[in-house]
Amino acid sequence: MRQKSITIDKIGHSAPIPLACRVGPLLATSGIMGRDATTGEMPPDAAGQAANCFRNLALVLAEAGMDLGDVVRFTIYVKREEDRGAINPPWLEAYPDPSKRPARHVQLMDLRGAVLVQLEVLAIAKEAL
Repeated sequence: MRQKSITIDKIGHSAPIPLACRVGPLLATSGIMGRDATTGEMPPDAAGQAANCFRNLALVLAEAGMDLGDVVRFTIYVKREEDRGAINPPWLEAYPDPSKRPARHVQLMDLRGAVLVQLEVLAIAKEAL
């Protein structure tokens, strides 16, 4: 099979769903949440969750042999309109150069439980597996 499913303990889903799937140079993620990768705990605030989302994404990408520079598209979901501002600090830390930022769309969504921020990405590696 040419697919490679990506899973990481403590930040994965409770359902039998991988965090991402890579086929050749293409990687698509499932919803990446803001659980702490060390403890598995979910921060109570959107800023903490957003920061963890980006850290968790970096872990997923590394497991797939990629990095943040391979991401071409973000879809970021926020539970509340007021949580939009929590996205920009980790976004700017990950992508400080405005000429090297992926496309991004933020959408309001009724996320489950304590989840306030979630992201999905599409990434393309320089080489196929």
